[in-house]
Amino acid sequence: MLQTGSSVSTRESIHSAAAQLFRSRGYSRTTVRQIAAEAGTDPALVIRHFKSKELLFLETMHLTLDDEPPLDVPLERLGERLAELLLDLGGSARGVFLALVHGSNEPHIHDRLRDTHEHLFVEPLRRRLTGPDADVRARMAAAVAGGLLYALWVAGDQGLLGMDRAELVSRYGALLQDVLTPRTPEVPRTP
Repeated sequence: MLQTGSSVSTRESIHSAAAQLFRSRGYSRTTVRQIAAEAGTDPALVIRHFKSKELLFLETMHLTLDDEPPLDVPLERLGERLAELLLDLGGSARGVFLALVHGSNEPHIHDRLRDTHEHLFVEPLRRRLTGPDADVRARMAAAVAGGLLYALWVAGDQGLLGMDRAELVSRYGALLQDVLTPRTPEVPRTP
């Protein structure tokens, strides 16, 4: 039955239905008609409230880390903590990440993915680092972090998925730590 309630409840129903469908089916496999059917409303109302499928997607898909200050650990433990956070992500975060990646051929969604990368990974890491190359190290660590999410959630790397969690945290944490706080090369001493 089509919804005939208030504009606010119709908008909320559409928002909720779209968020669920985008997370489970992705951007390209979700249609305005499917969203409307799930919300119990007319497809014209989806467009009336949100202007386009792309704008509805952008309003519903946000990747966040809703944790206490997640990176508030000593700098020498930052790589391991980031690895733990990445492995603990799942549920809606996984759905949002996949929806953003799969929809990234759309310019506005690509922009959202880039902004998410910048604000969720690069900026918090850069704030913790010092030195002239802090920005480069933060960006490299963010790329390594994104690579883990890609390997687990997009590629479904069975070797990584099958690893013991503690070992994966330890190994990936060490890799991240080496990018975040590289060891200074030893200068050979002359006799």
